[in-house]
Amino acid sequence: QVRLVESGGGLVQAGGSLRISCVASSERAMRITAMSWFREGPGEDSEFVTGINWNVGNKYYADHVMGRFTISKDNTKKTVVLQMNSLLPEYTAVYCCALAEALYTTDYYISRAYDFWGQGTRVTVSS
Repeated sequence: QVRLVESGGGLVQAGGSLRISCVASSERAMRITAMSWFREGPGEDSEFVTGINWNVGNKYYADHVMGRFTISKDNTKKTVVLQMNSLLPEYTAVYCCALAEALYTTDYYISRAYDFWGQGTRVTVSS
């Protein structure tokens, strides 16, 4: 079993920045093809935000966060980081980290394609 733990969420004013992290751990050797961030707003379904290929480093972003959010990784620390800039109130949500042991490039946006999920970290952007 793989455990994902997010941290770094909180309250920020509109226009501000926030950095959230996710650390993966397991008692067995992990196979990671991709790690991604999804968000879930109040009463909404889980929505893809950004993802990164663990080996090649290719990054994928939802259109509305392009140029505003940046995903990065540290393979040694099994950590993925999401830097969020110029935040708006509509970005208020619980941000969840997801890990896929195997993933097609076309499936980054599909939540059911991921094998493990974290509990999420809440991000609140005030106006």
